[in-house]
Amino acid sequence: MSDIICTNMSRRQVVNIRKTPRKMMTTQIAMLSRTAFGVARRAAISGVVRRSFVTSVARRSNESESKAPTPKVQTLADIKTIDDLVGPGAKAGTVPTDLEQSTGLERLEILGKMEGIDIFNMKPLDAPYKGTIEKPVMVRSAGEEQFVGCTGFPKDSHEVLWLGMDKKRPVERCPECGSVFKMEFVGKEDDHHHSHDHHGQEDVKTFADYVHPKYY
Repeated sequence: MSDIICTNMSRRQVVNIRKTPRKMMTTQIAMLSRTAFGVARRAAISGVVRRSFVTSVARRSNESESKAPTPKVQTLADIKTIDDLVGPGAKAGTVPTDLEQSTGLERLEILGKMEGIDIFNMKPLDAPYKGTIEKPVMVRSAGEEQFVGCTGFPKDSHEVLWLGMDKKRPVERCPECGSVFKMEFVGKEDDHHHSHDHHGQEDVKTFADYVHPKYY
């Protein structure tokens, strides 16, 4: 029988089996196998211990971060000036939400919706009758310009037609159904002493500017 050399041991422990009976050779191989299995089991157990230690450290760090105080959520009562309509921004490495990044009127609208308040009164205009020159459908506006989407009378009798009105020309008639709307300005008048000579852009003159008011 040829020589069999086991290389998984040190050089001093090299086993040279020369013409050994089969029963003795089987016993020696079984002993070497048990030794190899023991070394492998110890290596696996040590790896599990290291992984569990790292996991416990991560859990501790997550618990400490979760205990950090959460910032106070802004409400409508906190808005005193226009400078307060600025979001806090998102944390580093996160995607900002609308509440965190919104500013100005958009932020005011979001804060209102959180408290169940419709800031811009987006409900459909109550028009229980067809507007006429003598009795137009009144439209309240906080700005100097207002647009109205007319769907006819009765409602939804034609496609939406948008009509523009302003302080200089507050009355507008729908070209489809003939209903008349009138803008009622409820906003704050401009203080021309603090306008810094900023002149607004004038509207382009049209044929409607030269029609006598009685023909509206």
